[in-house]
Amino acid sequence: MLTAQELQAKLAAGPLILDGATGSNLIKAGMPRGCCTEEWVLNNPEALRTLQRAYREAGSDILYAPTFQAQPIALERVHLAKQTEAVNAALVALTRSAAEGALVAGNLTTLAVYMDSFDEANFDELVENYRRQIHGLLDGGADLLAAETLMYPTEAEAILTAAELEGAGAVLYTFTMQSDGSLFSGREAGPILAELAHAGAAAVGFNCVNADFSLPGLVSKLRRFTDAPLVCKPNAGMPVISPAGIPEYAMSPADFAAIQADCRAMGASILGGCCGTTPAHIRAMVEKVK
Repeated sequence: MLTAQELQAKLAAGPLILDGATGSNLIKAGMPRGCCTEEWVLNNPEALRTLQRAYREAGSDILYAPTFQAQPIALERVHLAKQTEAVNAALVALTRSAAEGALVAGNLTTLAVYMDSFDEANFDELVENYRRQIHGLLDGGADLLAAETLMYPTEAEAILTAAELEGAGAVLYTFTMQSDGSLFSGREAGPILAELAHAGAAAVGFNCVNADFSLPGLVSKLRRFTDAPLVCKPNAGMPVISPAGIPEYAMSPADFAAIQADCRAMGASILGGCCGTTPAHIRAMVEKVK
């Protein structure tokens, strides 16, 4: 597994490109809405391989394994909690089979939907959930970890603790936030990112923020707080909810790429796409920023 220093050394040669959305593209490939993505992917591996090969061909340097909610507390609903480590290891191996030279990131996310609160009373529970997942990701051979769509600083602290206990190396931390740089919990993101960088985060930043004219300003604002590599992984614009209740993203690859090029100019060094993005968005972005 890469150390934070080794990942940062790679950035000396230029920006690193992440992949784009996974869930929305798997739904297009036949995955039922509302199912357990991890379980469906294990039963339909070729759908994931096809998508990830397309991202790799588009220019992604880092592919996220589909382990977004592969924590015990989340896997319990499909009776896979006891297999947490094995599920994570298998999904990392699956991504590795499609990576063709790309780095593979073990993906972790918020547990807000499963926890009533985040305080000292359940901090150990958070750490244990993340620790079991990280153990499996490392067993599977992940090159780095990517904690994304975080909502509360306590979640990042729990992941930081779990990663240290499991001996993990490079970890990226990205929060979902508002365009003014505030978390949805109300706290300002910049100081929190700075604290994480000081504590050893390999990179910090945001994901699941709508790509629009204000995004480069958000990158510039966060850059003032830390010199750590900054991750910029936005959505393909503002979604419109279809009559069927499905979010649809209309931003073109060209428009997405233009915004990401401006974010790169403002200091983002690890760039990718979140909700609504496709291999076409990543390809257009690579042409602009590399």
